[in-house]
This record gives sequence, structure tokens and C-alpha cells, in this order.
Amino acid sequence: MKRVSKHVLAVAFILAGLNHFIDPGFYLPLIPPYFPFPDAINMVSGVLEVLFGIMIWVPKLQRYGAYGLVGLMIAFVPAHVYHIQMDGCVSKALCAPLWVSWVRLVVLQPLLIAWIWWHRE
Repeated sequence: MKRVSKHVLAVAFILAGLNHFIDPGFYLPLIPPYFPFPDAINMVSGVLEVLFGIMIWVPKLQRYGAYGLVGLMIAFVPAHVYHIQMDGCVSKALCAPLWVSWVRLVVLQPLLIAWIWWHRE
């Protein structure tokens, strides 16, 4: 079970990271306007998601990959807060009921962090 979970986790982050380059227009509206250089933030986030996702597969690097992904999930909290501040709608493509934004921040983000943490060894 844990082995399958590890592969799903790694693939999910690798694909999400690649998507930062395939569809940057999806991620850019999520970056709060008070952050400088949104294009650079998007690219660095994508590279780190791919890198840490790959590291999850490498036993000697798995712990560091997990720590990196947890750090990224914490770094993404301002984007979730911004989504809430914008009443769940930061662009035409990324609109959700406000309660969904809250669930993403308060429930899904901690669960995702716990899932990653489970794979630190």
C-alpha cells in the first residue's frame, strides 16, 4: 500500500510541476499580487515540484524530497488564503464556491502534508 501511495504521490507532483509550464495561466492568478515576479515564482514552483517528486522515488533522497514538498505546501498557503480573500474566484478558469476554498486550506492542505510526511522514510 505504501509503495503504491509513494508512486501516486511522486507522479502527482511531477505532473503538477510540469503543468506549471504547460498551463501557466492556471497558476499565475493564484499568486497574490503582493508577491513580486509571479512568472519566476510559477517556474520555480514547477521545477521544485518535479524535482522533489523525482526525489520521492530515490530511496537515499526520499526524505529530502518529502521535506521539500512539505515546505512547498507551506509556501503555497498564501495562494490558498488569497483565493479565499478573492471569494473563491481568482480567474474565469479558477472559480469555486468559497466553502471549497476553505476546505482546500483547512482540510485538504493538511491532509496532503500528512500524506507527504508519511513518505519521508
